[in-house]
Amino acid sequence: MARRPDPLERYNAKRDFSRTAEPAGTLAPGNGNSFIVQKHDATRLHWDFRLEVDGVLKSWAVTRGPSLDPAEKRLAVRTEDHPLSYATFEGTIPAGEYGGGTVMLWDRGTWSPVAGKTAADLEAGHLHFVLDGERMKGEWLLIRLKPRGKETRENWLLRKIDDAAAGATDTLTDTALTSVTTGRTMQEIAEGVPAQRRAPARRKKRKAGAAPPPFEAPQLCTLVDSVPAGAGWIHEVKYDGYRALIAVGGGKATVYTRSGLDWSETFAEIATAAAQLDVGDALIDGEIVAFKDGRPDFATLKAAIAAGGEMTFFAFDLLRHDGEDLRALTNVERKERLRALMADADPHLQFAEHVAGAGEPLFETMCREGFEGVVSKRADAPYRGKRTQAWLKTKCIRRQEFVIVGWLPSDKGRGLRSLLLGVHQDGALRYAGKVGTGFSVDTIADLRTRLDRLARKTATVAAPRAMVRGAQWVTPKLVAEIAFTETTPDGLLRHPSFLGLRGDKPAAEVVAERPAAAPVPVASTVKVTNRDRAIFPESDVTKGDLADYYAAIAPAMLPFVAHRPVSLVRCPQGRGRQCFFQKHDAGSFGDRVHQVRIREKDGSTEDYLYVDSGDGLVACVQMGTIEFHGWGSQVADVERPDRMVFDLDPDEGLNFAATKKAAEHLKTQLAELGLASFPLLSGGKGVHVVVPLTPQAEWPAVKDFADRFARALAQAEPERFTATMAKAKRKGRIFIDWLRNQRGATAIMPYAARARAGAPVAAPVSWSELRDIDTAARWRVTDRDELLERAGSRALRGWGVADQQLPDT
Repeated sequence: MARRPDPLERYNAKRDFSRTAEPAGTLAPGNGNSFIVQKHDATRLHWDFRLEVDGVLKSWAVTRGPSLDPAEKRLAVRTEDHPLSYATFEGTIPAGEYGGGTVMLWDRGTWSPVAGKTAADLEAGHLHFVLDGERMKGEWLLIRLKPRGKETRENWLLRKIDDAAAGATDTLTDTALTSVTTGRTMQEIAEGVPAQRRAPARRKKRKAGAAPPPFEAPQLCTLVDSVPAGAGWIHEVKYDGYRALIAVGGGKATVYTRSGLDWSETFAEIATAAAQLDVGDALIDGEIVAFKDGRPDFATLKAAIAAGGEMTFFAFDLLRHDGEDLRALTNVERKERLRALMADADPHLQFAEHVAGAGEPLFETMCREGFEGVVSKRADAPYRGKRTQAWLKTKCIRRQEFVIVGWLPSDKGRGLRSLLLGVHQDGALRYAGKVGTGFSVDTIADLRTRLDRLARKTATVAAPRAMVRGAQWVTPKLVAEIAFTETTPDGLLRHPSFLGLRGDKPAAEVVAERPAAAPVPVASTVKVTNRDRAIFPESDVTKGDLADYYAAIAPAMLPFVAHRPVSLVRCPQGRGRQCFFQKHDAGSFGDRVHQVRIREKDGSTEDYLYVDSGDGLVACVQMGTIEFHGWGSQVADVERPDRMVFDLDPDEGLNFAATKKAAEHLKTQLAELGLASFPLLSGGKGVHVVVPLTPQAEWPAVKDFADRFARALAQAEPERFTATMAKAKRKGRIFIDWLRNQRGATAIMPYAARARAGAPVAAPVSWSELRDIDTAARWRVTDRDELLERAGSRALRGWGVADQQLPDT
């Protein structure tokens, strides 16, 4: 009898297990569905992507790493199968051995083929699958390429499908810099830093807190017929699930429905995950969903609730945080606080991303991809526990709740042919039609049991007799979620489909939803005088143009500038005349610009300026402001910075290409220390390398780190860099300005205009975009619409956000 081939024979043959710590290859039984990704710095850096199939890890070397951008097709070279025991390997492979270099366990989770597909599709060279990892999520494709010439290796392409988990081109590889198991960087793994010593330094201790805060009434959406236009709105995916508020405190969590019912037992896994959040107390608003083929699906959620299946909570608002009531803050401010809170959360808890402006393209994409629709929120609005015009919903296919008022029997035994529906209108229950599709056999059996318990002899609605002949009436207590295309003039549903029962909303609250017209854009309420005054005479940009720019760009700019002490560059007669810095307020800016008292070096206190709204930005323009420069900390805790900035200032003789290369070099050096960074075009000559920080270290520690980091780079490459401000030291070099990382120092804010010819602005870009940009003044005030569209684009999703601390150095 022929020997059965050993799928791990190649793996074992390539390795000398007396020299490498890698596990020997033995075939393991089982039909698991795990996947892992290992970052591997061998002959060249790559990411090893591995799927568990038939007791082994099918493996591909992805040369540039996985990309969240559906337009990116990453080369994935098929390698030998690995044993399942390799899924926990992290360490170094000795030089000279096969694959010699550093290996990090970079991601892990589970995978499954999409509906109708199987792992056997790999043999045909095409696998469509869903990942649920700590970093890689949603739908992906692996496609085998035809070999060229005498090519012997199997080349595949790895590509992200355009879904809710899609993102910017290099977000994963640029920001995910540490091990998912030990928290170590590649450098620490290479140096043999023990995992047990490094991991606690990166792991947060949960803050002490009291009991979870009480339930608050949630804000509700108004249905409209189109997505609102204008820059004053942020837009989110409308998730197809159960609305929930999660109260966290004292290591406990309670999951409330939108009516205030405690459903913590129903959503036990989500409650357990929320209880582990690094927070004293919090009240978080969001939606609980379950996925089918990479998309939220209500029927799948119902099945998951019944069978204890996998569910995810998408958090989109934060009402309370560490004893502070946040409801008076703007939407964008609350979401940025929430983003930071969710950055290191359990995978069952996800932050609901949004786009600023450009809601219509998002709506078109969501409808095309089979999502429910879009929720639009006024960027500057507070949280109100009621239905308002500040939160709007636009649906791809109309759907809402209806009360079940009866049913029509089936000709086949104990079934049912259709449900009869009602809805409250003008204080009474009216007939809304019937639904006869969307039922499974199990659903029909469950419905009949529930309906029989509610049987009654008389109808509770008036309905055309021909439509309800033979009806069995019930007491109107059950609520059904129904999808439909439209309603007839007499209020009956067209093409309805049953999605499931809802237990989170009382029947008495089910009313007819009618889409209103979307509101028109709202401009700033600040009066701007002398709108025709030329502020940038060489480009005909006036004071009114600048005010309109800041009013429009506010949703994109406020997450970076709001609640941060600012210094203003004021040019009351235009940039060509006298300009000056102003950081203190004598009360002349009005009530839309705020003050915070800050202690000076001599012990005295001064009122510093800060803004928290688009009106605040415009009020500063009214007083002659062009530029906004911000501290590296927030007014709530000025002593603990939430970012570092390295300003790369090139000598006059250097071109922008040299500055870009220098920025990439800083990115690489910071990454080796486990710090993600983001490039900001300064609007002048240089690039700012921005490093977000969790505000824990105080100013002296941050200043010391920035100083030592910049000087180390200058010492390593003295012909290229200088860390000294003196002009004489900059000849032919790039000055790494680290001095912005000290108490009281400021840096230009993202999207702020510059008092330079042509009205340029400081603009965030991704690292991949930076490579193709030829000037630090790429965008101008007149590019307002493009900047707004970019702010909500996939390329900049997550820009400037990372949950990280200064390394132990």
